[in-house]
Amino acid sequence: MTLYGNDAIFYAKEYENIVRNEIRESGSECVGKMEYEEFVEGHSQGSFLQSMYWSRVKEGWGCEPVVVRDDLGKIKAGMMVLIKSVPFLNITYMYAPRGPVCDFTDEAALKELMIKVDELRRRYRGFALKTDPFIEEGDRVSIENMRKAGFEYLITKDGYSTIQCRSNYILDLKEKSCDDIYDGFHKKHRYNIRVAKRKGVECGFYGVEKLCDFYNLMKETGVRDGFSIRSMEYFERILKELGAKAKLCMCYYQGKPLSGALIINYGGTMSYLYGASSNEHRDAMANYLMHWTIIKHCKELGCSAYDFMGVPYYYDKEHKNYGVYRFKKGFGGKVVNYAGEFEKVYYPIVGKMILKIMNWMGYKL
Repeated sequence: MTLYGNDAIFYAKEYENIVRNEIRESGSECVGKMEYEEFVEGHSQGSFLQSMYWSRVKEGWGCEPVVVRDDLGKIKAGMMVLIKSVPFLNITYMYAPRGPVCDFTDEAALKELMIKVDELRRRYRGFALKTDPFIEEGDRVSIENMRKAGFEYLITKDGYSTIQCRSNYILDLKEKSCDDIYDGFHKKHRYNIRVAKRKGVECGFYGVEKLCDFYNLMKETGVRDGFSIRSMEYFERILKELGAKAKLCMCYYQGKPLSGALIINYGGTMSYLYGASSNEHRDAMANYLMHWTIIKHCKELGCSAYDFMGVPYYYDKEHKNYGVYRFKKGFGGKVVNYAGEFEKVYYPIVGKMILKIMNWMGYKL
């Protein structure tokens, strides 16, 4: 049966609903959701973006976890693949955000995993697969093993041209007290935190009950900084599907919301996924207190790192977004540069043409 247009989209959504409740099969291997989650969250290369819970946030996408096991039957490599029907064509596009989850120096395991992904591709008539794993840009061995597994390394992509930012700002929290971390802040950041406290800024953690306040700040920030924002339903799905792992950190001054962050705690890393702030009372320095509050919360939870997420163009002082890096830099972390995106196009000529058309049409992932 050939599916087109709305029928194809309906199929993708129906498949997504099935995934939520069933054990999925990849080739000859079966994996339960709990087993897969334990593997990803416990792995050094794991990310909430490779979680089955995140797949529920991505409306309109199907989802398949693919795994390979060691001699004892334990998962040694895995990848959660998002699958989306391409409108008007009987094909799908596949994306594995921050996947695979594996030891990239284990060439054999990576190749075995990709054999299973290729089987998945044939079942869903996938024409291309994109991924952006946690491989640092200087890790030549891992990059070469991805190439050997059949991927093209899209090394030229940078800045906002990639789905996930290639450069993140990360604060290492291991074996540091809150006093140690605070002392590592730039003196101006410490001063601004004290200013926020003196002015009576109140900061706390919330769930969906404060989503309207957060979303209004997002809209305000989007207009000020010139970028489009996700729907409120999207943020609601994050808070609902990630459960206790996701929360809002909100700062209020004289009863008004001044800044907010949507954060996710997964696998020992707290990620600053979205942030927003008001145009009013900028002198209250709410953003500084907000991040300090999050960092202290990280220590309470036993997190090993606070990922401030993207700092694109951190190397260009003339770029309009350099201020984002300058602000994050004051908290004493470091820039981590990832290798970027890898792509496997299964029908090189036709597939590349379809990708160009999708880009031209503004097809969004």
